Amino acid sequence: MDSRRLGNEIREVRKARGLTLNALSDVVDCSTAYLSRIERGTARVSVSLLNQISDALAVNPSWFFPTQVGDGPLERRHVVRAEHRRALSGMYTRTEEELGFADELLSSTLSGQCYLILSRFPPGSGSPPDGLEGYRFEGEQHAIVLTGEVELRLEGEVIVLNAGDSFSYPSMIAHRFRNRTDQEATMVWAMSPVRISW
Repeated sequence: MDSRRLGNEIREVRKARGLTLNALSDVVDCSTAYLSRIERGTARVSVSLLNQISDALAVNPSWFFPTQVGDGPLERRHVVRAEHRRALSGMYTRTEEELGFADELLSSTLSGQCYLILSRFPPGSGSPPDGLEGYRFEGEQHAIVLTGEVELRLEGEVIVLNAGDSFSYPSMIAHRFRNRTDQEATMVWAMSPVRISW
């Protein structure tokens, strides 16, 4: 991976974690100015420093090095083959069991105004939406159910979604999901802004 792409990935994960450059600098052996250069791709990062940054961002260092294949540079940079998707669930503050789903990054990067993810809901997963506060955060979510059935709770309203159903809502509305069936359910999401701290 080139320095610019690595720097962009570090910046996007840092921002998604809600950390400033100063806050990150406080926990790694690196100045704010040098971290800024790393994120802009104008400075190289040592293995030791990358490990410190990864620890501070609660992500495995290997996550920053996706497998990129293809004949041309644009294909390698922008196309994600199904077998090379990067897991997102391990980066969340809650476990897959707590959330009731596992996520994979469909987008080639976390840079940009939004990103796409694939969520897999194992049979019978997720806490019942009744009586739970749900998640709230700034932004918006759009999704389509590809397979199975997903129960969505928006505030106090419970909605059953089936394959082919889609939705959009501002994510300040308290929301929660579960799969109450004995079949896996899958959804594709577009989310904005980038957020990886559930």
